[in-house]
Amino acid sequence: MTRPLPPPLPPAERTVGQVVAEAIRLYGDRWAPCLALGLPIALVDQASEGRSLNVQTLILWVGTPLLTAAFVGAVVLVAPGAVPRRALVTAYACGLLVFGPVPVLVRLYVLPALAWLALFGLSVPAAALEGLGVRAALTRGRQLASADYVHALGSLCALGIVYFVTRAMLFFLLRGQADAAERVAAFLGDLVLSPLLYLGAALVYFDQSARLSLAEADGKIRTA
Repeated sequence: MTRPLPPPLPPAERTVGQVVAEAIRLYGDRWAPCLALGLPIALVDQASEGRSLNVQTLILWVGTPLLTAAFVGAVVLVAPGAVPRRALVTAYACGLLVFGPVPVLVRLYVLPALAWLALFGLSVPAAALEGLGVRAALTRGRQLASADYVHALGSLCALGIVYFVTRAMLFFLLRGQADAAERVAAFLGDLVLSPLLYLGAALVYFDQSARLSLAEADGKIRTA
């Protein structure tokens, strides 16, 4: 007999593993709009296939507007209510600023890019959900990251590991097939799996916001 799953922990107590699990649950509940989030990474990977490192970096930079739009879309999907259009425009502008250095950081290694996104990436949902301007949202994003930076970075790393490992397994199963079949598999793998990256990153905003609120409340109690 299958036991029911335990209820998820509140955002302030949510673990890295539960961020991944909650992203998967959200994906399953709204798979159709979530699936569209995977198009940017799928297209960028297809365009980068077989290219030199310099060309791959340029393609990733050119694709930044699409990648940013996907993240903003993920924020809309996890938002508890409707997000004003003006806030979405500001969030998109923040995303362009934050994602701008990522193609260069990825050349060093994936971890520096994730560390940068963990530090400033939460400015995007902050702008969308709190109605902040670009400068205030960037400051707010850094404050949210500082509430529990290990959780923020660990969540992004866990999401990245799930994505890359699952994608690698798909390639392993199709090893030895025709090149066209492998490219189709790569496209479908990116399309289906990469939305988890955006959804999980958007959910981290709620975790960090709850943690920051607790830390501020704790500080007030101690200074009283």
